[in-house]
Amino acid sequence: MLSLRLVRGGRPLVQARRLLVSAASAGTGFLLLAALGHALSHDGAASSVRHLAWCLVPLAATVYVAAAVSRTDPALRPERGRPPYGLSPRGLRLLAGTATAAFCALGSVVALLLFLLGRGSLGVRPLGDGAAKALGTGFGLPVAAVLTLLVLVPAATAVAAAALTPVPATPGTPPATSAPPGLPWGVALLAAGFAVRATLGEGTAGLSAKALAGRDGVPGGVVAGWALIAAGLAVAGPGITWLCGKLLQSGRPGAVRLLAGRGLQEEARRVGRPLGVAVAVGAALSAAYGGDATYRATGPLTALGVGLVVACAATALLLAAVESRQARTDTTAALAQSGTPVATLRTAVALRVGTVLVGLLPLTWAVAALATLPVGH
Repeated sequence: MLSLRLVRGGRPLVQARRLLVSAASAGTGFLLLAALGHALSHDGAASSVRHLAWCLVPLAATVYVAAAVSRTDPALRPERGRPPYGLSPRGLRLLAGTATAAFCALGSVVALLLFLLGRGSLGVRPLGDGAAKALGTGFGLPVAAVLTLLVLVPAATAVAAAALTPVPATPGTPPATSAPPGLPWGVALLAAGFAVRATLGEGTAGLSAKALAGRDGVPGGVVAGWALIAAGLAVAGPGITWLCGKLLQSGRPGAVRLLAGRGLQEEARRVGRPLGVAVAVGAALSAAYGGDATYRATGPLTALGVGLVVACAATALLLAAVESRQARTDTTAALAQSGTPVATLRTAVALRVGTVLVGLLPLTWAVAALATLPVGH
């Protein structure tokens, strides 16, 4: 009952975040059901498995953004070091998981309705006969398989939300400005990803839009390599962000540079991982669509999957920025009361954003270039 009250309550902006999770769940559920429809209407087992395997990417993106929304939900945020509603830490995690599952279940219901509508099972075919055939119209739907695919997204997001919901921390603990420990591990994962792609990529040039559209085979080494590269960037993101703050304070920094660099280092752990994920998504898109223009035309399902991944990465990054701003409320108020001009604070924010862009845009290009080099170069 408490989970239902949490779902119903909340300000409009908070409800909009939750509905974004429902929309992501609906998109991923539709892709999973479309893969099932393809399997029903085609005899090739390898092609069907490949279509289902590509759904793991939007599924991971949905789980990622659902966990980010749950972590920043005001109704689940500990107050004065204590969980809300008088719950224990375990009860708080359970509440976060069930509430997230409820929103994703709503998305799964929408996905099922859209899938049945596209197949023509509801009496009309708004997408045309071609789309209905691609979704397996004329073939009976296995109920067990449909239910399994629809439950997959709510179950995965519930586990992630329950595992990543923050429990009470020690009140008054200042934010750490020491270097995050994940940078060496992230670099190691990046190197492993490049090595796997070069060793097992079977001479391909890496990820391509043609491969994303499912019109040719994708070597397993390429998929595994890109998975390791994305994981490495996510792990190394906080360390890279911290180094950007260190660079901003190098030389003889003035008050604005010192304030901006110090703030960036303090927020490295909070915004670094979403920035690393954004770099991974940007590098993958650059590798997929930055080459031959003949490969840029993709099907609607591919466009849905790519758009869903990009939207989830952007939403998680925006949530991290909002959370970072909220965490700096007391510091900003103290600086304002001490007579710091508002223009100085705004300049510090602009410096932080500019430094991150200067540091991460070349990194995105370098990762995309290295990941798409032909084997032997």
